[in-house]
Amino acid sequence: MKKHSIELSQEQREELEKRVRSGKGTARSIQHAHILLKADLHAPGGMWSDEQIQAAYHVSPSTISRVKKQFVQEGLEIALERRPQPERPEKRKINGINEAHLVVQCCEPAPDGRVRWSVRMLADRFVVLETGEKVSRETIRRVLKKMNSNRG
Repeated sequence: MKKHSIELSQEQREELEKRVRSGKGTARSIQHAHILLKADLHAPGGMWSDEQIQAAYHVSPSTISRVKKQFVQEGLEIALERRPQPERPEKRKINGINEAHLVVQCCEPAPDGRVRWSVRMLADRFVVLETGEKVSRETIRRVLKKMNSNRG
């Protein structure tokens, strides 16, 4: 297993110490700051081994090696912050074509006895075209909110 050696500049060390002292930020970023401070070759009190860091901060060996690797390859900010999750379009039930059909349905006159469409009525009437499956009212609500449509 390849080891990454961490050499922090004075500015980086001060920034990490400030983050740890203030407690501002996510728990993950503070924990990663602790890992980098203790893994530094020029740390006051000497560099800690991965086993010492693991015991002190209750993190897995893979977390320690990943944080070190990210710091060496991509820099300080990437090592501290969480990687954003990619969007998963395959999990969306309503795509662009279905969104257009939903808008058309919203623009039609409301059923008899109603002033306007409710989300529940839209969900009961809307069926995804490709699969023929029903969609929950929460899905309909999210799509309409995303579209920022306001009819009145």
